[in-house]
Amino acid sequence: MNAPPALELDLLALPKVAPDLRRTVRRHLGTPCADVQLCVTELVGNVVRHVGEGTPVRVRVARMDGDSGRIRVEVTDPDPRALPVLLRATGDDESGRGLALLDAVALRWGVERGTVGKTVWCELQEAW
Repeated sequence: MNAPPALELDLLALPKVAPDLRRTVRRHLGTPCADVQLCVTELVGNVVRHVGEGTPVRVRVARMDGDSGRIRVEVTDPDPRALPVLLRATGDDESGRGLALLDAVALRWGVERGTVGKTVWCELQEAW
């Protein structure tokens, strides 16, 4: 069984893109997908915070081939050096929870480094 085409978007990592990005992902998947929306916006938000506002990114959301019921989210940016770090924020910390949230909802996640950038990805089980 082949998966439908992936959603691929080239955009600038800006805080204001989050609401439209969540709606676009929901429309593409055609089903409630709060965890997928969370992961997409957290990964783009990490680019804004750690690489720089206005950084060009590619967002990819795809159902994986087969009957696994998995969805893969990828966010690619041009900086191979700014790698994500899973932090355990305390109650008084004002940041540092994004990857912990992603880690809690994703089946697995990781980073693929290239010579001119990196892709941070995660896989989630689709909610039926």
